[in-house]
Amino acid sequence: MAKRIRSAIKKHRQSLKRKARNLNYRSRLKTLSKGIDSAIENRDLARSQSMLKTAIPAFGKAATKGVIHKRTASRNVSRFSKKVYNLSKELAQSST
Repeated sequence: MAKRIRSAIKKHRQSLKRKARNLNYRSRLKTLSKGIDSAIENRDLARSQSMLKTAIPAFGKAATKGVIHKRTASRNVSRFSKKVYNLSKELAQSST
């Protein structure tokens, strides 16, 4: 029978906790991303802006926790902001 190493058992326990936390963050980010994309696709400016306001802190927190890289978070926030801005410009031009 193999000898059990306490440090290895603890490390494995920690890795399982981190994996669960990371899956939760990633799932939330994907849900927010899909929500913003669908709101933009449906040309719903108010909904896309409100979803963007919740997504920006979520991406920042995930980057702080090390779930995603900080540049990945920044890139995603930038792209979503640009899409929402362009949608607002389109809707403003079409209404005038």
